[in-house]
Parts: sequence; C-alpha cells; structure tokens
Amino acid sequence: MKKDTIALIKRAQAFAKPYCVSNGKKFRLKKIDPGDTAGLTSEAKPRAKEALQMGISLLAELQDMLYAQDRWGLLLIFQAMDAAGKDGAIKHVMSGVNPQGCEVNSFKAPSTNELDHDYLWRTHLRIPERGRIGIFNRSYYEDVLVVRVHPELLEKQKLPSRLMTKRIWEERFEDIQSFERYLSRNGVMVRKFFLHVSEKEQKQRFLDRLNDPEKHWKFSAADARERGFWKDYMNAYEDMIQHTATEDAPWYVVPADNKWFTRVVVAAAIIDAMVSMDLSYPEVGKEKLAELAEAKKILLAQK
Repeated sequence: MKKDTIALIKRAQAFAKPYCVSNGKKFRLKKIDPGDTAGLTSEAKPRAKEALQMGISLLAELQDMLYAQDRWGLLLIFQAMDAAGKDGAIKHVMSGVNPQGCEVNSFKAPSTNELDHDYLWRTHLRIPERGRIGIFNRSYYEDVLVVRVHPELLEKQKLPSRLMTKRIWEERFEDIQSFERYLSRNGVMVRKFFLHVSEKEQKQRFLDRLNDPEKHWKFSAADARERGFWKDYMNAYEDMIQHTATEDAPWYVVPADNKWFTRVVVAAAIIDAMVSMDLSYPEVGKEKLAELAEAKKILLAQK
C-alpha cells in the first residue's frame, strides 16, 4: 500500500474516532453539538471537499477488494430526523462505489404483509451478501423510535396483548443487540450512523424546501407536525444509542448542521471499518497461474 494511502487511512481513522460510540452506558445526546466541525471553519470547506473526493476514491479501491475477497459483508445503517441529510450523505459518500457491489434500501412505513411478520423480518431479507455493501436508509431502529414516540403504531403490529409490557423497549434493544452480534459473528460488519441535526437547522431546511419549487416534492405537512415531538424523539434516540452501541456494532453520532462536514465524517468511518477487515485480493495458486499462462499462450497464437 502506498505511503499516501496509508496516511489517508490514518487521517480517516483519527477523524472518525471522536464520533464513535461503542459503549452507550454513559452516552448523553446533549453533549453532542449538531454544529460541531472539529474546529474547522467554513474556510476549510474546499479542503474538506477535496478530502472527501480522496476518501471516495479509496472507498472504491476497498470495495473492489471486498468484492474480490468475498468473505465480509458491510451493513451501513442511517438514522436521523427528517432533513438531516441522510440521502445526500449516502449519495455523495458512495458516489464512487461500483453499483454492482452496493445496494441501498429505504424502509418506509411497513406494509400489511410486513406487519404480519416480526419487525426484523423485512430488514433481515436485505442483509448484504458476502463481498457487498448494504445501506439501510432507516431500518429496524424505526421500531424503537417512531413506534415508541407514537405508541398507536405498536397496536398495528398485532402483538399478543400479554407481550406488550412495560419492558417492550428494553426487550427490543436486547433483540437488536443479539441480532447485530449474530450478523457480526457471520461476517457481516455493522456500522450505524445517527446524523444529529439541530431543531433550528431542520426548520431552515424545511423552509428552503418550501421556498424552492424544485424541492417541494421533498416536503410533506407531516414533516412539520413531527417537529412537535422533537423532545420525545431526542429522548428515544439517546435511549436507543445507550442500549445498542456496542463494540460489534457501534454508533457514529455525526454532527449534521454542516453537510460538508457530515459527509467527511461518514466517509472516514466507512474507510475505518473496511480497513479493519484486512481486505486483500485473493492469491492465485500454482495451478491457476499455469492455467492463466496457457490461456495467454492460446490468445497470442490467435489472429
């Protein structure tokens, strides 16, 4: 590996580390500033974009090795309040990745068929294969977030009444931890991102959508109504991270008021995860080398 690549990897690891939560017991969301840029000012924005492009190129190389090695799968989960920039982060950070080795799944409100199954069912069907990257734009975490903030949605999940106890959220946290541990033990690395946008910035982004006809499609009245539950959501996110941040499947709580900064942190965290897999191209044995030499001989002999 080239020296400049090694240096880029080290910078990425150092950049992502402050935002990684692998033990949630002492985590407090109020300690995270959504406007944080690690001391970088807006003047650093061009350099940040340049660093992102370098990171995107490195991600493309790592993905190629991931696909060739065919041992690991990588699951990236994105959760956030509306307008926090999930779509943009996924679009920009993964822009250099080969589409054949990457699949994005967006999980909306569950269908009737999905409600006839356990809440992990629809996401489990879309866990990435070995050699591939899977991206969840929202996920099974919706069932300890929006369903918790709006308990009436829990009724639609058709659980037996005796299972709907006061411990249901703790039990779901336990199930999610077990599920993610199961994935990690089977070669699927899990990395989770909470893009933490401030209430003030979200309001401004909503207004920008309303003032720009080309962005009207992004807005619905329901988005504005959900702002009335802001504190409930923040409490739910904090509790979720406290109970599901583990060494196997850490959360990255990423400041999201400045999109340019958010994307650099996300890219750095993904690079760190993929480097930890010790990826490499498969070694070719003697028999295969002999086969390749014979094929080359045949090709050279042809007109």
